[in-house]
Amino acid sequence: MSRVQTLTVETDDGDQRLDRWFKRKFPLISQGHIEKMCRKGDIRVDGGRVKASTRLEAGQQVRVPPLPDKEAPPPPKRTRVTDADAKLIRSCVIYRDDHVIALNKPPGLPVQGGSGQADRHVDALSEALMFDLDEKPRLVHRLDKDTSGVLLLARTRLAAKALTAAMRHRETRKIYWAIVAGVPTPYLGEIKFGLVKAGGHGKGGEGEKMIAVHPRDIDSTPGAKRAHTLYATLYRVGSRASWVAMEPVTGRTHQLRAHMTEIGHPIIGDGKYGGSGQENMGDGWGAQLGGVISKKLHLHARMMSFEHPSTRKMITVTAELPDHMAHTWDTFGWTEDLAADDPFEALQ
Repeated sequence: MSRVQTLTVETDDGDQRLDRWFKRKFPLISQGHIEKMCRKGDIRVDGGRVKASTRLEAGQQVRVPPLPDKEAPPPPKRTRVTDADAKLIRSCVIYRDDHVIALNKPPGLPVQGGSGQADRHVDALSEALMFDLDEKPRLVHRLDKDTSGVLLLARTRLAAKALTAAMRHRETRKIYWAIVAGVPTPYLGEIKFGLVKAGGHGKGGEGEKMIAVHPRDIDSTPGAKRAHTLYATLYRVGSRASWVAMEPVTGRTHQLRAHMTEIGHPIIGDGKYGGSGQENMGDGWGAQLGGVISKKLHLHARMMSFEHPSTRKMITVTAELPDHMAHTWDTFGWTEDLAADDPFEALQ
């Protein structure tokens, strides 16, 4: 049994929950024991009572009561990641260092669990991406289930904090590629429709989607948020379809999909926003091209540029197209090197 201790929260340990800080300092102490000591007032911060979820700040004094030398070991954790899934998620790694991992997420793989997803999603499979560290990587942003491409994970808590802050302050760049119905004009432009969530019809809210709101109506529409997308029309197939690059200036749910549909050019394969047919009866096109073109969503996070959380150097990661989109490119006679590295340079 140890003695009462008073520990100072160090600078690198600030802005995290008390229970997480405690487990890092005393890994043998269980979550239940931490919560019990908080309820009894045995653990205190700057002399005051706290909860296990209390967030600590650098410089605070934490009273640590006498702790047992040993606790009963927790039951062995059941490994949820099969060998096949571990091989799959590791094959997706396109960049890795001591702080960051970047994946080329395949289409159809959810980023997090949800209704009907069980344990097969990136967040769960990331246990296979620990490599030489003792904690699994943390998600710092999201991609839709059917969207492929660059997905960043932080390998440490500090890297996660830095990357999350960079995204919140719009200090990262993401460029997406898509095939859309029709030909957007002007070829280089921006979309500033706001977005508001419309509830789904399933038991868990499944089927919810974003509704576009004209800029003049955003302030008067409850729940509406401003959204801003840049787009560049790169190549086209007559008047039927176009290869488009998009840069989301804001990061709203389904932003690119809702924005392209709103201007009459839904992303190919987007049944939620563009419909399941080849043509709409109203204005705009349907979200299918027919023939040999896949019915899967043609939206790919092609490039992400971010400041490295440790070196502060700019890192740019590029992801190759998934098979169904590569097949569409081949069908139309396009190659990936036809696109400029930064199709939005004229707008900067």
